[in-house]
Amino acid sequence: MKEKNGFLKKLSGSRELGLAAILIVLCIGIQIKSPSFLTPTSISDMLKNNAVTMIMALGMFEVLLIGGMDISIASTAGLAGMSVGLLLKYGIISNTFLGILLGILIGIVCGVCVGLVISKGKVLPIIASMGFMYIFRGFAYVLSGGQWASAADLGTFKDFALTSYLGFGVINNVIMIVIVCYIIFFVVTKWTVAGRKVYAVGSNVEAASVSGINSDRVKLVVYTVMGMLSGLAGVLSVSVYGSAQPNMLYGQEMDVIAACVIGGVSMNGGRGSVVGVFLGALTMAVINKALPLVGIDSIAQNTVQGVIILAVIVLNVLTQRATDRKNLKGREM
Repeated sequence: MKEKNGFLKKLSGSRELGLAAILIVLCIGIQIKSPSFLTPTSISDMLKNNAVTMIMALGMFEVLLIGGMDISIASTAGLAGMSVGLLLKYGIISNTFLGILLGILIGIVCGVCVGLVISKGKVLPIIASMGFMYIFRGFAYVLSGGQWASAADLGTFKDFALTSYLGFGVINNVIMIVIVCYIIFFVVTKWTVAGRKVYAVGSNVEAASVSGINSDRVKLVVYTVMGMLSGLAGVLSVSVYGSAQPNMLYGQEMDVIAACVIGGVSMNGGRGSVVGVFLGALTMAVINKALPLVGIDSIAQNTVQGVIILAVIVLNVLTQRATDRKNLKGREM
């Protein structure tokens, strides 16, 4: 009995464990309703189709950690994806990895632009990123010239999302990239000086500056990484969906922010974890996959999705409050 109470206490006091429990219950409920949900093929498709959100959520996690915001990420991804799609369409490039590298470089340039305006120009993140959201999306439309790249135009590039040579023939290439990204970010945020600097700037920027941390440089690096991941996500989406259009991934930034908030990342900065972001992004993927499976009408799906997301966030907030009360009592003793 004591062990059971100890487990429940630990569950209620950990945001990640609480979210994992919610996710398990959600998956069990969906599996009961639709037995095909937890099959290997279904899980692989779910992860692959939501890889864009999962990758960009890592960058948004870093941005939120420093108390920032970037709503230009979907436009950055769209610009990178459209640019690479056109290069493939007109035969300027044909190598898959060169296409991915170019998409990443375009994302880095976009991220540097956003980061410089915020860190050096001292413009509010929401205002700066809103401006760049329109600029980058406008560039995508100008580059396209009213055209788009179809699956036939992409050549072997579209096959990247269908094969698994990066995953040793077992794990899909796109999913493998997601896994590698999460491992890298977990190590960096947990065990490196760079990771501690990001948390320090988000917790108290003045105190971080006094301790010798260049907060402007940290912000610039964080937004650059966000751009890099957005560019990567953009080119991967071209392969996953087999097309490149100037309006691709429009509004995707909302899903990315929701994944981070569900995962327990504070929008005030200084609080969050890679594990929480992974669980939040996975929750979003499960919701997106489940709604059509359980027979929710397409018109009502957005409403149901919003209700589920809000419910999960509320439960997470209650869990965090319980944790804070527990920590406060520990200090009083």
